[in-house]
Amino acid sequence: MKILSLGWGVQSFTLASMVALGELEPIDYAVHADTTHERTSTYKHAEKYTGWLEDRGVKVITLKTSNAELTDKWGGVMIPAHSENRGMIHRQCTGDWKITEIRRWLQVNRNKQPVEQWLGISMDEYQRMKPTNVKYITNRWPLIEKKMTRADCVKWLTSHDLDIPTKSACVFCPFQSANEWREIKNCDVDWEKAIDADKQIRNVMLPGRLYIHQSQKPLEEVDMRTAEEKGQLTLWDSECYGICGV
Repeated sequence: MKILSLGWGVQSFTLASMVALGELEPIDYAVHADTTHERTSTYKHAEKYTGWLEDRGVKVITLKTSNAELTDKWGGVMIPAHSENRGMIHRQCTGDWKITEIRRWLQVNRNKQPVEQWLGISMDEYQRMKPTNVKYITNRWPLIEKKMTRADCVKWLTSHDLDIPTKSACVFCPFQSANEWREIKNCDVDWEKAIDADKQIRNVMLPGRLYIHQSQKPLEEVDMRTAEEKGQLTLWDSECYGICGV
């Protein structure tokens, strides 16, 4: 059984589109684990292209997490927030909201078959390649096999007249770059949700308060201007393709 872990970001959408257009072999399913906290632009992109993929033979399965609350039943916080006295706390969201949901679905639907899971990791993110920790799943990275970077994916999508999706991430993810935070701020719905999440986690794990932004300031107080907007001179292109981190 072959599945694609479809996040609706640039890389995974490129893989799904390559299958749809015959540049990669067929898969059984493209599975999206919806945290319910994605950016508005991601949901719009998925709404536009789900039918397009399915019309071309790519069956899209959307799983909604059964519990997408920011806090767990033990009083912890699911996201890797910034603590005043402990640094960045442990992340639980990816495991609980995505990996667990996909594996639960696979156990019901794979009919005891082994699973080849395609992941949209590109050459500039090779350090994210990790083997699975369950016996019935083997991970595969077709973009690595094709030696494609994120920039190559953008070029491929453009050459096929397909939209370039925004990065797939929860609106309150602490791993946002400055550019991504500015994009979120430009969408009132996403920005309000991010601010609400930031306030919600503040005093959950006292004595150290928690913050979404690395500055450890309330999100609405963070200066989101670029260096140029602050009057600083930049000596390089601000475009980042994943190799510098966030």
